Amino acid sequence: MTTKAPSASIAIAGDSITDGRGSTTNGNDRWTDDLAVRLAAEKKTAGIGVLNHGIGGNRILHDGLGPNLLARFDRDVIAQTGVRWVIVFEGVNDIGTSTRPAPGGEKPITAQDLIAAFEQMIVRAHTHGLKIYGATITPFGASFYSTPATEAARTAVNEWIRTSGAFDAVIDFDKATRDPSHPDQLLPDYNSGDHLHLSPAGYHAMANAISLSLFGSK
Repeated sequence: MTTKAPSASIAIAGDSITDGRGSTTNGNDRWTDDLAVRLAAEKKTAGIGVLNHGIGGNRILHDGLGPNLLARFDRDVIAQTGVRWVIVFEGVNDIGTSTRPAPGGEKPITAQDLIAAFEQMIVRAHTHGLKIYGATITPFGASFYSTPATEAARTAVNEWIRTSGAFDAVIDFDKATRDPSHPDQLLPDYNSGDHLHLSPAGYHAMANAISLSLFGSK
């Protein structure tokens, strides 16, 4: 007797790295595409869909290209049909723009501000019976966002994601994509060219870093 996988979905809240900047145009080789292929290949997860809600330039706390993640979380995550799991992979644009002059007098974002936002999203997801997984922020050393202050903020946020126990599980994209010789930077083969967005090989590594066991019973 075979058991048919339930129809369900994973809502992924992200920015341009999730939207697929650096991937092959019409090549379906974003990390979300690779994750969908892996899920479809396994009997226990074949009925699970992947909802890519990545917006290029998106931020968690301030509007940018599109509404900020806190503002769109209910629409893009909680209200989605069949959603049972959430992956949150954002923060690089908040951190990267925190050292620049703020249009409209925005308050500079700190690591603690991002942590408080993550905590709010966790509460909202749990209130609706969803499991929520936190993904560490990938390296951006040598990119246009790279400064000692932004790297310190990225490190602090990632440490909290890994060790706080606040998320239901952690997906360590930072560990999967960093250069061991230069941990603040992407592996050369995973760098699309701007030291921030990943190549198709890098996106493949990200997808492979996700344990499919996270999408078992609720």
